Amino acid sequence: MSFYDTYLEYENFDTEGFLKEVKEPDVLGIIKKNKLNHHDFLALLSPAAANCLEEMAQRAQELSLQHFGKTVLLYTPLYLSNYCVNRCAYCSYNIDHDIKRKKLTYDEIEKEAQIIAETGLKHILLLTGESRIETPVSYLVEAVKIMKKYFDSIAIEIDPLEKEDYQRLIEAGVDGLTIYQEVYDEEVYKQVHLAGPKRNYHFRLDAPERACEANIHNVNIGALLGLNKWQHEAFMTGMHANYLQNKYNDVELSISLPRIRPHVGGFRDVYPVTDQDLVQVLLAFRIYLPYVAITMSTRERGSLRDHLIPLGVTKMSAGVTTEVGGHSDSDKGDSQFEISDTRSVEEMRKAILNKGYQPIFKNWMAI
Repeated sequence: MSFYDTYLEYENFDTEGFLKEVKEPDVLGIIKKNKLNHHDFLALLSPAAANCLEEMAQRAQELSLQHFGKTVLLYTPLYLSNYCVNRCAYCSYNIDHDIKRKKLTYDEIEKEAQIIAETGLKHILLLTGESRIETPVSYLVEAVKIMKKYFDSIAIEIDPLEKEDYQRLIEAGVDGLTIYQEVYDEEVYKQVHLAGPKRNYHFRLDAPERACEANIHNVNIGALLGLNKWQHEAFMTGMHANYLQNKYNDVELSISLPRIRPHVGGFRDVYPVTDQDLVQVLLAFRIYLPYVAITMSTRERGSLRDHLIPLGVTKMSAGVTTEVGGHSDSDKGDSQFEISDTRSVEEMRKAILNKGYQPIFKNWMAI
């Protein structure tokens, strides 16, 4: 059994019909529960729940303080390569796009690591486009060995791998995996992933589980909000996290809420997700999954990120560049998307302190 079996249970579920039937008293009753079921969670994504955001925010804050205290972990991404073999309608890295491609050498990786480490960060996220030719596992293993000299925690956001490949990277020093399903609706998935290995819906869907079986420390999942109706994607993301949490209770689970950002290419078939929608999703996640970490990236503008800190956000990126070599090199590769919050690590540290929260630079380290 995999999460796909759970997905199939809800594949033809009348989500919109269910959401229309939810009333505000239903939502207020759900908020008071100690443990929510799947339908309770879906109800928190309803139009009726949108009228109860203040009550949901109070409950989300209460649960966040209970399970995480007033802390926010800081990390930054490091882009190793923007070579990609896929044709994804919404991504600048699409193999057909005429962007400047670049892959960091090992010397360039070390230079980037040194500059990032000087900011005080101890957690790093390594990213690549999806190309087994340009960035094979052997290249990533060597990159991780370099990172180990500077950082206590190394996560990866790369193409989905087999369990044995995840084990190789974990043995080298990787402790975290971020992988977005992008869109859980299988038909929409086929429509936006036009060609390339990423078109394999099942292999990507099961990747977090393969990493869990390889004994990774933490897994971060999510949907790219904007590719489909946000209620459906948020619901399936929460269901996926709940499935992994229950089956692999020794793995730390995280959820991200990335909204689609301007990129190279002509993809305009975007389902709008407003700031209020994003807040509702965040609150629903926190109330349904009180133990799961929630990441808010620099895709969102600084003022919004600051306001979301007390509502359940536990991880934030800082000092971000999405360009390959963007921390050190004037000869940079083009970025994957535009970011909104360009604040430095020090500026983010002060912003978190100003909210009365503690910025965490070192959350844990492998022994």
